[in-house]
Amino acid sequence: MNIPFQELAVETLTSIIEEFISREGTDYGVHETSLEKKVQQVMNQLQRGEIVVTFDPESQSCDLQVVAER
Repeated sequence: MNIPFQELAVETLTSIIEEFISREGTDYGVHETSLEKKVQQVMNQLQRGEIVVTFDPESQSCDLQVVAER
């Protein structure tokens, strides 16, 4: 189930994004990217509709998923 990110409290959304970032394990190359910048990059993707916040009632957990191309 998709959750409109605009309906989440800022603190909740930030926590979801930070948790997602902390488990992605992506190598950012030679230059390290700050957590704040990574959070802003994910926020920009949410605002552009490239990713969505999802909620799984079975596991009671949230995640971020790439929107399938139409």
